[in-house]
Amino acid sequence: MKHAYVFPGQGAQFSGMGKDLYENNESAKALFEKADEILGFRITDIMFGGTADELKQTKVTQPAVFLHSVILAKVLGVKPDAVAGHSLGEFSALVVSGAVSFEDGLRLVSKRAMAMQKCCENRQGGMAAILGLDDAVVEQACADIDGVVVAANYNCPGQLVISGADEAVDAACARLKEAGARRALRLPVGGAFHSPLMEDARAELEQAIAEVEFHTPVCPIYQNVDAQPQTDPEKIKANLIAQLTAPVRWTQIVRNMLADGLAEFTELGPGNVLQGLIKKVDAEAAVESRVLSRRWTPRLRWSRKPPCKEGRRICRPTRLFT
Repeated sequence: MKHAYVFPGQGAQFSGMGKDLYENNESAKALFEKADEILGFRITDIMFGGTADELKQTKVTQPAVFLHSVILAKVLGVKPDAVAGHSLGEFSALVVSGAVSFEDGLRLVSKRAMAMQKCCENRQGGMAAILGLDDAVVEQACADIDGVVVAANYNCPGQLVISGADEAVDAACARLKEAGARRALRLPVGGAFHSPLMEDARAELEQAIAEVEFHTPVCPIYQNVDAQPQTDPEKIKANLIAQLTAPVRWTQIVRNMLADGLAEFTELGPGNVLQGLIKKVDAEAAVESRVLSRRWTPRLRWSRKPPCKEGRRICRPTRLFT
């Protein structure tokens, strides 16, 4: 049976992540210490014992989630038939599949985080989770709003995140509530990720990506931009460049993986959010997570409200945004 490994994005972090790996595995310890050198600060101190506010720092959050996922995969010695990552998690997938080296992957993630932070400071925006509507309804509502607002994260049937300028996002939320959304909830993020407002960050990251050597991966990587399995390094690179201003097509990725015969999914990294999203796409999919160290595991909590149109229960917004 074909086995896929999937990797979470920003929002899954927690204090203490990776500490057991560091303390109990010499190869993991060496990689964490190499990461400290590459980043120029001791990210391990913050990962293992930092406060929630310290972990929320952009320069910390994205590298921390990346490191936990990738080092866990290396310790386990995984041999995937396919990989995919949610937003930031795509960089973890690239390293685990051999398309990019550990060192280059970490440098790209760090540069991505800083470019996104700079963009957020220069161009105000936000995101909102929309629950209980068909994707097409949400897409049309965004198209009808004056200003920049787009579908950003297709997380699972009945859950889509929109992103854009604050006023446009608020207007879209109001319209979608009128259209019957179970919830239209602004998310606690400081930017309009996966929207045209990230163009400056996309351009900056493009320069960094151009300097990295990409290799043919050992297995297909289903990428966020087109949800298709890719093995050509140039195509992978082009999709990665486009990722910051394009939506995360997670629902489509899972459906395509299932259609291609991938029946088992293992989530590597902090939390188990992706497991829940996969089960919302197909309740029969076999999913698991492999986390060797965690103090707290975020769980999908199901609402007690009636089913949405697809006949599926509605999950609360996930913690994954970037």
